[in-house]
Amino acid sequence: MSFTTIEQATPRLHRSELAVPGSNPALFEKAADSKADIVFLDVEDAVAPDDKEQARRNIIEGLNDIDWGRKTVMVRINGLDTHYMYRDVVDIVEACPRLDMLLIPKVGVPADVYAIDMLVTQIETAKKRTKRIGFEVLIETALGMANVEAIAQASRRLEAMSFGVADYAASTRARTTVIGGVNRDSGVLTDKDEEGRRQYYWTDPWHAAQTRMLVACRAYGLRPVDGPFGDFSDPDGFRAAANRAAVLGYEGKWAIHPSQVALANEVFTPTEAEVVRAKRIVEAMAEAAKAGRGAVSLDGRLIDIASIRMAEALLAKADRMEH
Repeated sequence: MSFTTIEQATPRLHRSELAVPGSNPALFEKAADSKADIVFLDVEDAVAPDDKEQARRNIIEGLNDIDWGRKTVMVRINGLDTHYMYRDVVDIVEACPRLDMLLIPKVGVPADVYAIDMLVTQIETAKKRTKRIGFEVLIETALGMANVEAIAQASRRLEAMSFGVADYAASTRARTTVIGGVNRDSGVLTDKDEEGRRQYYWTDPWHAAQTRMLVACRAYGLRPVDGPFGDFSDPDGFRAAANRAAVLGYEGKWAIHPSQVALANEVFTPTEAEVVRAKRIVEAMAEAAKAGRGAVSLDGRLIDIASIRMAEALLAKADRMEH
């Protein structure tokens, strides 16, 4: 085990991340009243080029005039490869003390994050902002995934990474159907059984990419968040995609429609049974420590120091949901 200790990012509840177009301010109040843990007001992909300046003004007004309660509020700025980005950062960060985070799209190299950090740091100093802006980055290109470990270390403002499956698929030339869904051509064929029959099982084409980003996040103290599932008329498909991400260790998932918020919260909320078991693990290990033992049996299964770390992480998440 390494003695290197990586500082964890600012803890926030991040089960659901609701996307709201900045060009549609009528949706802002509904988003503020929703059960989403995090809302991001979007001035990038969801907004047409001719509407971006008005969307920026809408976002500034909405952040200042609407009661967002205790919700984490974020803005997805335009990419560094556009001429909109600098004005997004300057205008919104200068004018919006309520802003919690910026979502940086299409990050490809660590310098992309450094550029935004430099700009935000100067604004915070000039405006004497007391609340430090956090960053979430979108890993949605082959270049970003190739550099994901370095990107994860690019700024102390970094809190989270999202897997942007749609642009990632375009970048890697993947054959897709539904955004964030699976493809019947991605599968494995079993060997023939005694009667010559074979079974075909679908596989998850995003598993390798999601796992790589997840490892980078967990190695460097960030929250991994799964991106969009495009067919919001398919709750079962969304739940299946969310479950796959949750099993890997993701914190939450995007909701591109309000109906997906409850599904994300459901999947990424520890069950009562999980919380009870985690408490029992902590208690059992405490008793073992008193007795000078490093491992103990609980319900016929061995638990050790790794078990207690997982249990404590689950209990910390459950505690954040209660406050």
